[in-house]
Amino acid sequence: MAKGIYKRGNKYWIRYAGLDGRTVFESSGSEKFREAEELYIKRKKAIADGKEPETKKIANHGFKELAEQYKQWIQGRHRSANSKEYRIDQLTDHFGDIPLRRFNTLMVEQYQTDMINKERYIKSRKENVKYQPASINKNISLLKAMFKKAIDWNMVEEDVLKRVRRCKQLQENNRRLRYLAKQECTELINSCEPHLKPIVITALNTGMRKGEVLKLKWDNIDLKHGFILLDVTKNGERREVPINDTLRMTLKAITRRLDSPHVFCDPKTGTAYKDVKRSFKTAVKRAKIHDFKFHDLRHTFASHLIMAGIDLATIKELLGHKDIKMTLRYAHLAPSHKVKAVNVLDNALNEKPTEKPTIQKLYNQPKSEEITPCLSAVTH
Repeated sequence: MAKGIYKRGNKYWIRYAGLDGRTVFESSGSEKFREAEELYIKRKKAIADGKEPETKKIANHGFKELAEQYKQWIQGRHRSANSKEYRIDQLTDHFGDIPLRRFNTLMVEQYQTDMINKERYIKSRKENVKYQPASINKNISLLKAMFKKAIDWNMVEEDVLKRVRRCKQLQENNRRLRYLAKQECTELINSCEPHLKPIVITALNTGMRKGEVLKLKWDNIDLKHGFILLDVTKNGERREVPINDTLRMTLKAITRRLDSPHVFCDPKTGTAYKDVKRSFKTAVKRAKIHDFKFHDLRHTFASHLIMAGIDLATIKELLGHKDIKMTLRYAHLAPSHKVKAVNVLDNALNEKPTEKPTIQKLYNQPKSEEITPCLSAVTH
């Protein structure tokens, strides 16, 4: 590679001395080396002929303009476009129409500080709460992504992106792990309204996220082979979720509507439920369970599996985690796993027969005469 050509990210840049002797850095705007080389030769020739090269100057764009363009760009490209639009509006409310060139590390860190000290009103809880580090970090990550696109769209110089990226993420506290005991699972399901009961049973027996459960369609369910196929998940990958006996009987008991593809839908309209927050909160209160959210049903699923001896790799696949680090948060629920590990080694060295618990064995328990409103996969 020539001395005056180098790569920044995916794009090639050129470097040469202008007529005044100062070093000029210019983006070729291309990912191809040959196009950067042609531009470099063109600029060097102009300098040799005593002409100052006409470089493309970037106009002075404001943050609002970038925000509007980014909103349009994420539509159809990002699955979480709606939630990102909400966060973009938050950023726009704070930064207004500040010129993109004025952004620096201090400005972004000051935004972090303001968000840490800021409170928002939660209507359902009727109280003001502070923004969590995880929520602030999502906004910062989004801001960095917006400036990265601003470089691609020639709206700002690359040095500005470097200054924005120097802002470090806040330390997150993701240690909250609330799950129900076996008896609490039964009490919760018995406290559910008829429309909510199969939804909760599905969440408890699959570990699926709330959005995945509520959007579930009959076409995704294969009762014959015993699995649910999720085409689009949070991490963008397909996932197969096994169906145990309790879930199979629950799904078979649901009356399938011919005018709706959804498994769980409003009986009046046939449309899928957008949320079940109110009815779930009522059921939790009726069951006398405290500090429990719908997402904690997913924690309950994973927690009981690991306490039953299922390995972390299997649980990672069932939950659809992209990174094993997310699954490791459940590891402390199996304090005897190290003892089991050395016992397995002892048995192997001494040729003792061992039997490792599997998710299939836990699922294939004898059927009860009627649907048991609990985690059949983990309660036997």
